[in-house]
Amino acid sequence: MILDETDKRILRLLQQDAHCKLKDIANKINLSLTPVHDRVKRLEKEGIIEKYVTLLNKKKMGKHLTVYCQVTLVKQNYDISEVFNQAIMNMPEVVECNFISGNFDYLLKIVLEDMESYHHFHQKKLSILPEVSLINSFFIISEVKNTTVLPL
Repeated sequence: MILDETDKRILRLLQQDAHCKLKDIANKINLSLTPVHDRVKRLEKEGIIEKYVTLLNKKKMGKHLTVYCQVTLVKQNYDISEVFNQAIMNMPEVVECNFISGNFDYLLKIVLEDMESYHHFHQKKLSILPEVSLINSFFIISEVKNTTVLPL
């Protein structure tokens, strides 16, 4: 699908505030309410707008530690990857999991309360998976940029 500039303006506003009312969007882009409504519905139907979410403040929720883990599997095949994928889907601490190319197989983003919580996660959940061969962990010292806004 090709997005025109009006679609992009609507998407920029919704990425900044998904709670933004269609009436407010219409006013900001100088378009009447009905075409804005129709465009948003089309963008939803076509899957450009996938879902609406509420973003929480990690620190205010007591999640003070973000860890990136490079995970290498014991073997690279479909069955082992699928078992690992299913295990990760059941770990709420893992907020992102990406199968990647390079020197390791997966990159995980894990959000937890503190180092003790990570130690427990590492020892009792991640490293006990029989599919896992190697884990390298990187701890975030300071978050420079964290956005959900895609460039349009």
